Amino acid sequence: MAAEYSADQAGPESELQMPEMEAPKQTKAKTAGVYLEVMSKAAFQGGMSWEVVEVKWLRTREWFRNFDSVQVAKMTPSDIDRLAKNERVIRNRRNLEAVVTNAQRLLETKHGSVKKYLPSHGDFESTVPATKKDFKFGEGNGERAMLHAIRGEGEGASA
Repeated sequence: MAAEYSADQAGPESELQMPEMEAPKQTKAKTAGVYLEVMSKAAFQGGMSWEVVEVKWLRTREWFRNFDSVQVAKMTPSDIDRLAKNERVIRNRRNLEAVVTNAQRLLETKHGSVKKYLPSHGDFESTVPATKKDFKFGEGNGERAMLHAIRGEGEGASA
C-alpha cells in the first residue's frame, strides 16, 4: 500500500524553482525597426516563457524580415497564416498580427518618428498609457518593458 502524501509535509526541496526574470536589456534604437523588434519581443514575452521567446527569436526575426518596419507593415493575412503554422517561430497569432499593426503604426506616427513620439508624452509614467493606447502589446506589461529597454534616460535615436 502506497503512503499517503500531504502537501503540508513537503519540504523546501519540493518547491518549484522559477527562473529569475531580468529587466530587458537597454538598447539605443537607431531605426524604427529596432523599436519594432524591442516592442515585439516585449509583447511576446508578456504571454509566454522568456526562454521560449529567446529560443525562437532568431527565426521569428528572420520571418519578420529583420523587423524592417516598411517590409513588416506590408505583410498580409496570408503571411500571418504561414507564420502561425511554422513551429520554428513564436506562433501566437494575436502577437503575430500585433507586430504587423505596430509596424504600420510606427510608420504612421503623427510625430514623424518614434524619437519624437516618446518624449512628447513627458516622463516614463505618462508615456506608459499613451504607448499602450497607440500600440498593441498583448498580455502583461509589454509597454513598460519596451519603454525601459528603449527609453532609458529619455534617450532615443532617429527612427
